[in-house]
Amino acid sequence: MTVNEIGPILLVEDNPMDVDLTKRAFARRNLSNPLQIARDGEEALGFVERWEDGEAQPVVILLDLKLPKVDGLEVLRRIKAHEKYRNIPVVVLTTSADDRDVNEAYRLGVNSYIVKPVDFQKFMEVAGQIEIYWCVLNTRL
Repeated sequence: MTVNEIGPILLVEDNPMDVDLTKRAFARRNLSNPLQIARDGEEALGFVERWEDGEAQPVVILLDLKLPKVDGLEVLRRIKAHEKYRNIPVVVLTTSADDRDVNEAYRLGVNSYIVKPVDFQKFMEVAGQIEIYWCVLNTRL
């Protein structure tokens, strides 16, 4: 993918309300990146095979930590350990402000850790910041 191509954003989130909130926030900001959704950790890890088969890699992965089947820290661990996909930026977007989760996520190589705001307007601000930084300003490999 070249710098000017618009790649997808992979949202790994099991809460349907948070998925909907994210979709609405990005739609209101007219985000041009397609949004892909994995509803559990196992489904998220299944994207690795899809990338191997030629599907576009995401410009950023938005990763919840509290996921069914495989938790978010394990998803992060596996992606950051993967030779080919370790450079995909991963932003943890979770309700957990627990120091252990924050420290472990950074130890595993997360690029950013954001505690989800509960207020829709604040979430819109976070979505805008994610869009501007990770989809516009950040130069990808």
